[in-house]
Amino acid sequence: MTDENPGETPAAGLRLLPWTSVDGRPCYLSTDGSGPVSALADSVEEIQLGMGEELLCHARAMLADPKATEIEFRYLARCLVAALGDALRVAGCRAAAARR
Repeated sequence: MTDENPGETPAAGLRLLPWTSVDGRPCYLSTDGSGPVSALADSVEEIQLGMGEELLCHARAMLADPKATEIEFRYLARCLVAALGDALRVAGCRAAAARR
């Protein structure tokens, strides 16, 4: 696995992983699409998307609740931003894989 500068396009054969390095930079895996790290990345992507779906359901319920507070909405917004970032990363990973 390697860390790259944010915004750089990975070289052919490198997969953008659904997590970042400790300092927040993207991580890439040199792979043919098989192997234990690729399988782990697939699993993490599915978990991230599932969590995003659950959060979206929670957000819809919260928007319908007139008793929801500003603090709750701020926390929800932070969670939604994180989930959107995960979903966009997954979409980017899959789009890059489809172009190969």
